[in-house]
Amino acid sequence: MKTSNKLKFLGIFFFLNSLIISAQISKIFNGIEFNESLVAVEKKIRLISSNIGIYKISTPSFPLSNNKEEHLIASKVVLKNGIVDQVAFTFSDNKLSLIQAKGNVIKSIVANIKSEARAYLDYQVYMDELLFIHEKNDTAWLLTKTGVHPNLFAWNNPYLDLKNTSEVAYNPSVKIPGFIKMGENIAVLKPLLQKNSNFVNEENLGKEGGISKAQINCFGIEFAGFSRKFEARFENNKLTKVWILTAKAEENRIRKKLIDQYGKALFTNDKWEVFNNWTVLLRKDKPEILVLNKSLAAKYKKQYTK
Repeated sequence: MKTSNKLKFLGIFFFLNSLIISAQISKIFNGIEFNESLVAVEKKIRLISSNIGIYKISTPSFPLSNNKEEHLIASKVVLKNGIVDQVAFTFSDNKLSLIQAKGNVIKSIVANIKSEARAYLDYQVYMDELLFIHEKNDTAWLLTKTGVHPNLFAWNNPYLDLKNTSEVAYNPSVKIPGFIKMGENIAVLKPLLQKNSNFVNEENLGKEGGISKAQINCFGIEFAGFSRKFEARFENNKLTKVWILTAKAEENRIRKKLIDQYGKALFTNDKWEVFNNWTVLLRKDKPEILVLNKSLAAKYKKQYTK
């Protein structure tokens, strides 16, 4: 699949994700289903696993968690078609919200799928099941529809190998990273974005009104306590805005951090809460942070305060 077609596919996929109902491929793990409690999942997984560990996080940072974050890690999980080396079950407010598996995933998990995969970057994506496979790393992610927007397939659970015995601390700051320089040329910023991300991909968005548009998608930049996707938008090769993808469950947590960093919101309506002279906006109708250059910030201010 050509890159442009990959990106077109993913754009359609993300747009329609709210309409997609997962086929609950999670049931291959002894009948486990998303939204089940930790106690229910633990009972089922103990019957097919050689060892488990449970991590209860004192300061939640997982995007789908509001007040509570827990991880159950199972080793040597016996499935119908093979044994998976490690499986991480992540719980948000005591509901199973993400599964990541590593080791022998093609034989043990993909063998259960009848539909065809589509390619995106280095992933094979099974849309109906919300299953992402990174074949080179022998890793699978099983998502709920709420996990698609924050790109949780690009995150690796730090407790997966059972070696982390203490709570992992991400950068909690909501200060915009210093390498995000509004107005800077794409040729200058691209290597900086690559250096500070786990991986990136670039989209050519064509021209509109004589303005060429491009976007660099940056996966794995830490912000507000988690590893995020940053979407850096360029017009005529100059950085004009950045979208930072978040989740609805963490909105209150991020709002508090923004207030601590920038002071009380300058403007609030049903869609936006505005900070830092209109250059940092908390979006509420779709969970994201929008970072603007000064020119766009002035336009937003004029539009919403006229």
